[in-house]
Amino acid sequence: MRTKFLLELVLFALFSLHPIFSAEIATSKADIENLFNQWNASLQTGSPEKVAGNYADDAILIPTVSNKVRHNHEEIEDYFEHFLLKKPVGTIDEEHIRIFGNIAINSGLYTFDIVDDEKHEKVKARYTFVYRKIDGKWLIIEHHSSVLPEKNDLE
Repeated sequence: MRTKFLLELVLFALFSLHPIFSAEIATSKADIENLFNQWNASLQTGSPEKVAGNYADDAILIPTVSNKVRHNHEEIEDYFEHFLLKKPVGTIDEEHIRIFGNIAINSGLYTFDIVDDEKHEKVKARYTFVYRKIDGKWLIIEHHSSVLPEKNDLE
């Protein structure tokens, strides 16, 4: 009787951990790529609230064009209230996606087309988005973006 119980326990563990039998569907790199597209589309709405909706409640944003670290939705919305005035449209130039269960990282280089004082500009920056799957939804828990240095003597 005890042997049967142990065998059932082992079989249950094996089947529940195997991707074919798991209720959790594996996340692909394309799924994570799409998260950037979703975030970028929310920029196009002009709504800081919609952009902040991509972030977890306790997310950290280290923004591209501000020296102030943002620690919550209110502060993240404040940043985007100002940034969205520039009508930003992001394009990925180079990306590197890694997935670790319910954590995913997308880092690389992107370019923003912006309008500043009615003049169109391109701002090249490096980025890191760290996502976490929370209640079945991927949300940004950490986002760092910084303008690329124009001159780099180390290249």
